[in-house]
Amino acid sequence: MKFKFRLAYYLFGLFLGIAGVVYFLGEKADSKGVEFCYLPNCRVLQDLRKKPLHVSDEAQTTLNQDWINLDDIKASLQYGDVDFSKSNEVYKKGKKYVIEGRTSQNEDIIITMINYSDKVILDKIEKS
Repeated sequence: MKFKFRLAYYLFGLFLGIAGVVYFLGEKADSKGVEFCYLPNCRVLQDLRKKPLHVSDEAQTTLNQDWINLDDIKASLQYGDVDFSKSNEVYKKGKKYVIEGRTSQNEDIIITMINYSDKVILDKIEKS
């Protein structure tokens, strides 16, 4: 058998194998609620989402205003961007993270959170 036919058979089998693995592992991950995060932004946001959220007094006064609510914060923790140049600093015995997100009215916001080993504190919410 010529080399190009062997290569074609090999690549076809490799493609079928990869497609099968991706399909079955994807189904398994979806059924168990597993999320694969390999990039730093995704890993930080996932870590912040899985811990209990506490709200500081300053953030609570901002949340009491009409332009933002807790659903906007949760959406920013799902789809926002972590500003690593201002984040990962030791702050109040935890690590400070600055997240850029959007409200449901499509306004840009900046959220400051303090990440501890057992909880996350929503420290400050600002319009950008």
